[in-house]
Amino acid sequence: MSAHVSVRNLRIVAGSKAIVDGVSFEIARGKVLALIGESGSGKTTIALALMGHSRFGATISGEVLLGETRVDQLDEAGLQALRGRRVAYVAQSAASAFNPSRTIMSQVTEPLLVHRLASKADAEVRAVDLFRALALPFPESIGARYPHQLSGGQLQRLMAAMALITRPELVILDEPTTALDVTTQVEVLKAFKAAIASVGATAIYVSHDLAVVAQMADQILVLNQGRTKEQGAAEQILHAPTDDYTRTLMAAASPTERSAPAVVAGDALLKVEGVHAAYGRLPVLHDISLQLARGATLGVIGESGSGKSTLARVIAGLLPRSAGSVRLGGEELPKGIDGRSREQFRRVQLVFQNADTALNPVHTVGQTLARPLAFYHGLKGAEAKAEVARLLDMIRLPADLATRNVRQLSGGQKQRVNLARALAARPDVLLCDEVTSALDTVVGAAILELIDELRRELGIATVFISHDISTVRAFCDQVLVLYGGTAVEQADAAAFARGVHHPYTDLLMHSVPEMRAGWLEQAVTRKAVLPSEVGDDLCRFLPRCPVAIDGRCNAEAAPLRAGDGFALLCHHELQTLRELTA
Repeated sequence: MSAHVSVRNLRIVAGSKAIVDGVSFEIARGKVLALIGESGSGKTTIALALMGHSRFGATISGEVLLGETRVDQLDEAGLQALRGRRVAYVAQSAASAFNPSRTIMSQVTEPLLVHRLASKADAEVRAVDLFRALALPFPESIGARYPHQLSGGQLQRLMAAMALITRPELVILDEPTTALDVTTQVEVLKAFKAAIASVGATAIYVSHDLAVVAQMADQILVLNQGRTKEQGAAEQILHAPTDDYTRTLMAAASPTERSAPAVVAGDALLKVEGVHAAYGRLPVLHDISLQLARGATLGVIGESGSGKSTLARVIAGLLPRSAGSVRLGGEELPKGIDGRSREQFRRVQLVFQNADTALNPVHTVGQTLARPLAFYHGLKGAEAKAEVARLLDMIRLPADLATRNVRQLSGGQKQRVNLARALAARPDVLLCDEVTSALDTVVGAAILELIDELRRELGIATVFISHDISTVRAFCDQVLVLYGGTAVEQADAAAFARGVHHPYTDLLMHSVPEMRAGWLEQAVTRKAVLPSEVGDDLCRFLPRCPVAIDGRCNAEAAPLRAGDGFALLCHHELQTLRELTA
């Protein structure tokens, strides 16, 4: 059978540097090829070349064929006819892909109308059919909404609808679930897979999540610095790789649980008691309490909107708490920024998720790191320069990087600088908010190892916020599970590994993709069993709980069930819960 997509000796040069060098592959009609590798390996560059697109100033050579069409030889008019019609692109960030001033329906149907493939009425009928196929709520009316009225998972599926509505021959999916939590990701992946199959499209899937690749790909191409390291059937690449670099990727995708470190005995360094917080009139956190010793790490997990980042903002003072207390070393911290001293700011540092927006792109690395040194420690001149060099060495970056602009760095380098800026304050508490979610497996693993090493060496207490439960289990001494702003489970690492879990925690754990084909088809989407209005004093997980007890869960507040090193909120006895979630 002849290939539907064929790429031969693809070479993409920017300036004097080949960012893709001699890559070749073929994809049969209806099959999915995954491109994997570290950041900067050329994955997205190759994918975009299939649309005849390259970054400004770059040149494409070699052959790119879609059916009988030489994409690399098309003029501008030919490329315009190709893009959005025969080739469609699904980007990583759905939020930035939509125009906030236009309805969803007008944007999803636009490709059909631009290419004059259907009337407005027919286009809207086809859109509703896609909304239904992608398992979107209220498919007949969701098109009348605006982007800001929808969740991230819904927008991601709607972006797929926009891509698939022309029934393209080739669909390019570029990290389409990276920003989604695990439960939403399962739903979106299932919807993607079914919808692509329904239009009979061939697909390119760009990802650094190898467990996701195992669910989506028939073949895999492994890239490193723009060159092919290995390619073959997905099963072979994932489970019997022959190249050393591929083996490195596989090892980084499976974090190993470490032994718990020795922490300083005595009173907790950070103590949060009965904290409530809200955005305006919208309550977000409800009665949150936790303790963290010097040198220990607390993992905070939960879906998007569970209150994880809000908790970090409250501890840092960026969002004033409405009730409760936050104590650092026995000293109660003021509710918000206005009341905190410079020293209190110094002791609690927040490392933001997105280094691209957290760092000023026009500043050099040296300027970025020198600012907190001057602000908190009064260091200037030669002293500051020496400390910048020490910080760069601490985060495993060369000293000459200090003269480079932030915008010239890779994603992994930016995140290291983002971390170093927080460490420059010499904090007691480090709040890490999804610091590896946008990084590839190798760079993400390196960042985690670095944070782990530094907090042990420096005795920093770390709050690690993530929707990746596997990373939290491998990295943290304690785990806090949030749902709807409520702590439904808390445990130390040993108890979390062996113990019974809240039904919500169980859902999160069973939503983490496994590195085997067929897992996605077997994953069960949990449905509500007791539709009801959930009051503030009732279990917030009630509408989704598969083991809810009618007449109790929807009538009484759940009691706290405690065991050796853990506690959770549930009406079920611990032994019963263990059997139900086994």
